[in-house]
Amino acid sequence: MITDTQIPLQSQYSSSDRWLLGFAATLFVLVFAPTLSWLWGRWTMSVWQNGHGILVTLLVIYLVREELIKRKDLPQQTSAWGFAILIPALIIHMLDTGLNSQLLSAFAFFMSLPGLALLFLGLERSKAILFPLIILMLTLPIPLVFTESLHMGLRIIATKSVAWLLKTLGVPVYSTGTILQVENGTLQVADACSGFSTLYAAVTIAILTAYFCNSTKRRILLLIIAAPLAIAVNIARVLILTLLVNWIGLDVLATAAHEISGLMTFMIALPIIFMLGQNPREPENLTNEPHP
Repeated sequence: MITDTQIPLQSQYSSSDRWLLGFAATLFVLVFAPTLSWLWGRWTMSVWQNGHGILVTLLVIYLVREELIKRKDLPQQTSAWGFAILIPALIIHMLDTGLNSQLLSAFAFFMSLPGLALLFLGLERSKAILFPLIILMLTLPIPLVFTESLHMGLRIIATKSVAWLLKTLGVPVYSTGTILQVENGTLQVADACSGFSTLYAAVTIAILTAYFCNSTKRRILLLIIAAPLAIAVNIARVLILTLLVNWIGLDVLATAAHEISGLMTFMIALPIIFMLGQNPREPENLTNEPHP
């Protein structure tokens, strides 16, 4: 039978336990080293692909640390249920060594984290940090075969919206499919400019922020507004780039303005989500003072 076993607080910090924990952590990192290297490469490839991976990971680390600090006075314990998660994760990793997809192995890596938490932190602490650990799954690159139709839909939305806005501004434009033709050049809204990366990041951050928000109304607002906000910010980016091409020419797309515009979508959308997710301040206690 699998049980949770409480361990005295002092024993968790004994020299032998620290050595065991360090050895297990080192072995775990070595086993997944190629996968972690691959994942880092995907996260840092460009702002158009999984650029939110690093941000979400840092945010999860911070949230996990804060939750563990809140529960530092709980009795130390270990839960053998961790093996029920860790062993299947390692089997998946072993299978991926033959397939060499790395994506399946990255899934196994994130899957194993709750198992390790149960083994080294116990059930109560693991329950407190389970949701942030699960959210790390949303930093995994999604193969294009699963998102191709979504990419196309976002590209068409951006193209039609920008064409309408340009006409509203009095700028001559011809639009067909995902192509925008203005006076000084023709642009195609490609997959990289579809805004999927911003959408993926905004939805992930919104879910994580909503989980830690105390207001139900704000949670609902976050989950509703994340996707439209990401799409709107990307439309604004494509509009600005199209106007620059109309004024300057296609050479502007070869400058830093193109990459900077991608970063700006994150810098605009994500702070808005964080702001909406802030817990409302509790009203201050007012003292009844006698009137003069």
